[in-house]
Amino acid sequence: MKLLQLKKLQKEYLESIGFSWHTDADGSEYLSNEIVCVKQSEANAYYEAANELYDMFIAAAQNVIDNNRFDELGIPFNLIDCIKMSWENEVHWHLYGRFDFAGGLDGKGIKLLEFNADTPTTLFESAILQWALLKQNGMDESSQFNNIYESLMDNFKRLITLEESTESFEEHYKGWKILFSSVAGSMEEELTTKLLAHIAKEAGFETDFAYVDEVEFSEDGIFKDGKNYEYWFKLLPWEDIAIEEGELALLLTQIMRNQKAIILNPGYTLLFQSKGILKILWELYPNHPLLLETSDQPLVAKSYVKKPVFGREGANISIVKDSKPLCENGGPYGNGKFVYQEFTELNSHQNEYYQAGVFFAYEGCGLGFRKGSLILDNSSKFVGHSIEED
Repeated sequence: MKLLQLKKLQKEYLESIGFSWHTDADGSEYLSNEIVCVKQSEANAYYEAANELYDMFIAAAQNVIDNNRFDELGIPFNLIDCIKMSWENEVHWHLYGRFDFAGGLDGKGIKLLEFNADTPTTLFESAILQWALLKQNGMDESSQFNNIYESLMDNFKRLITLEESTESFEEHYKGWKILFSSVAGSMEEELTTKLLAHIAKEAGFETDFAYVDEVEFSEDGIFKDGKNYEYWFKLLPWEDIAIEEGELALLLTQIMRNQKAIILNPGYTLLFQSKGILKILWELYPNHPLLLETSDQPLVAKSYVKKPVFGREGANISIVKDSKPLCENGGPYGNGKFVYQEFTELNSHQNEYYQAGVFFAYEGCGLGFRKGSLILDNSSKFVGHSIEED
């Protein structure tokens, strides 16, 4: 791997644009001042991989629905109707997600680790800050695989046009409003949500923000301060709604059934989000070059990673080599379902590991990296990139 050391973005600048979690609990800086040098051909390969995999995820989700395999993915029963309704009607448009990849640099093949399809973060860092880092250092800020902002703006318009072209947006837009919500207490999630609201407003929507506990729900729709919203974006995982707010899960399903609101990201993105779908993908596309063998049982004669089907920030993940744990993290997901995915090393440099994240909004639209130890967790750092000619 080739890395460049740049002058870091100053905390005063970061705070002036609302980016407040620039320092981790141990006092270290969350944003790395190094960038990964990516060849143009490597950037193209990340883009193509995201597009091909999205089509494969659609086929896998259809297999789950057709064959009633929800339990294999750990899908809560009270979301199945919601998932089916959102899948069957194209108005439930998938706004954005993020693929996490191993490999892709120095001749290493790209391998899918998982798809954060419902509530992906690192959006502000990827769309805004890595661009700003190049600009501050006098580099060509356009020399990135990074059109996340523009792709999201177009995909908001597709909520109305429901097709690739967005030219008819103004003709068909009838003043519909989007309410954006995150859970109170997480600045990262709040800023991610407010960035999305800003992009939607720039696309032409009327928008507002409210914490989840400030939103009013009824079978007649979704409201804030008595105002009805046709769309509700929630940076709140569907599985958390199902498990912790069961009545809300059923009410949202009824709101959809009554066609009173459209929820972003749609319910069916929980199928993509569940790591259980990695097993379905391997069944449908065995030995596909972008996939790693994945099962609901420990792999035989192979090193593997044990992952909870729903988990975040490296919690409850363990790497097993020669039938013995190489490393493992604790966490709150130990009582759920797990999958076992063939182990593959991340890109690495001087005992630090780099995982590529590729955002998807109708198509692959941007690249960023996280670096850390063998299991990336909430202590990992964000690393930008620049593209060099081959």
